[in-house]
Amino acid sequence: MTRPAPMARSKNKTVAAWLAFLGGPLGLHRFYLHGFGDLLGWMLPIPTALGVHGILRVQQWGQDDHLSWILIPLLGFTIAGCALRAILYGLMAPERWNARFNPAAAPDAPAGRTHWFTVFAIALSLMLGTAVLMASLAFSFQRYFEYQIEEARKISQ
Repeated sequence: MTRPAPMARSKNKTVAAWLAFLGGPLGLHRFYLHGFGDLLGWMLPIPTALGVHGILRVQQWGQDDHLSWILIPLLGFTIAGCALRAILYGLMAPERWNARFNPAAAPDAPAGRTHWFTVFAIALSLMLGTAVLMASLAFSFQRYFEYQIEEARKISQ
């Protein structure tokens, strides 16, 4: 006796947006939408962990640690990218959402609809993602120019 194949669970747009916002750097939204076999979901924690390691290096060695200058922006860009993905999920039209993630459902199925919680996820993702992106860019450029000035001083002496 064979068992019937289990029905695929519908993927909710609001849940995906919140998972991308809150757990995106760990790949939670990818696992929710694509399953545990998703390679990108398993790779997302790598730049997150490297960025956290960069923060720990700054706390231990100070701001002059050159390796942390490279590692910290990895965390910031990963968080900003996941916030952008949350915005894209939240703004996706219900028909497009259901066609992509719920192909067996009707185009106007409730799982793809936008609710107030979806709007809150979009707004918070926009605020936090923008702040983290700007901070990462400012940190990167500041460290780069400080390094250039330091090297120019060495050459001139």
